Amino acid sequence: MKKKQFHILLLSIIVVLSSCSGSTKTAVEKLSVLKVTGNVFTNEAGETIRLQGVSFSDPDKLERDNNWNLRYFEEAKNWGCNIVRFPVHTYTWRYRGADEYLKLLDQGVEWAAQTGMYVIIDWHAIGNLPQNKYPHFNYETNWKEIVKFWQTIAEHYKGNSTVAFYELFNEPTDQEAPLTWEMWRPMMEELIDEVNKIDDQKIYVVAGMDWAYLLDEVIENPVSRPNVAYVTHPYPQKREQPWEAQWENDFGKVADVYPIVATEFGYVVEGQRGQHIPVVGDETYGNAIINYFDKKGISYTVWCFDPDWSPALLDDYNFTPSPRQGVFFKNVLQRNSLN
Repeated sequence: MKKKQFHILLLSIIVVLSSCSGSTKTAVEKLSVLKVTGNVFTNEAGETIRLQGVSFSDPDKLERDNNWNLRYFEEAKNWGCNIVRFPVHTYTWRYRGADEYLKLLDQGVEWAAQTGMYVIIDWHAIGNLPQNKYPHFNYETNWKEIVKFWQTIAEHYKGNSTVAFYELFNEPTDQEAPLTWEMWRPMMEELIDEVNKIDDQKIYVVAGMDWAYLLDEVIENPVSRPNVAYVTHPYPQKREQPWEAQWENDFGKVADVYPIVATEFGYVVEGQRGQHIPVVGDETYGNAIINYFDKKGISYTVWCFDPDWSPALLDDYNFTPSPRQGVFFKNVLQRNSLN
């Protein structure tokens, strides 16, 4: 073969390979950017989008269990999810290190994009941030660390529409010291300001008081920043029956004005594995909370798409639904699929 012919052939091969590579990347349809419009989420076409899905366990835990993979995401999609939540524990972020943990998140974000599901990244701290009081070292953090985390995440996922929500702090509590909404709200505003310097296109989800349950002060004293939604974790034992009127007062009335995402809820039947306060309940609670969410248009991610973390949706990593809760919520998600 002459030299000129060889060069032409080589160029043709490069063009073909380049074309194939490009088609592979464009095969994944980019998810529409979401934003807050009134009390709903809307996409770029102005359509209202309601989210329903599951909360995963920590990606670090799943990777160590050899289950951080595409199949895990495909199963969530098969359950009817259009959103999944990544709870990043403060200690796992710290010991793995930002660079290595971001590799885990990048894999998950790519798998979520491939399966057509949005992502909530959750800084899974629990405690009293203003007073630096925490119930366990797993959930400890501080202001400097939380700002640095969200700056890192914002820089990394700027322009990535799959990562649609930043859950700024999992569960604020009055652990060992007072914590009020009047103390919490300005801290979240300051944190949002820090992130907005880098990327102002995400939706910020801000937790209420009492372990991310109470939002009763939000209407009169909302977070005064754009693109904010609110978080509630309405586990069954947060209130006694009848629930609905209490839910309405505690968080439901906020859904008439601002979007709400219940990023954790679920139940364990008394006597079953993993029972603990405040999650003991049954299908009476399950039906009541789903009916209430449907009536109010509240988005949600059920806790937890894992066989070990309670309330568990799975019995094993063959994705067998756990008795009662897993069976119940798989049926709900598939029946009400919002994809």
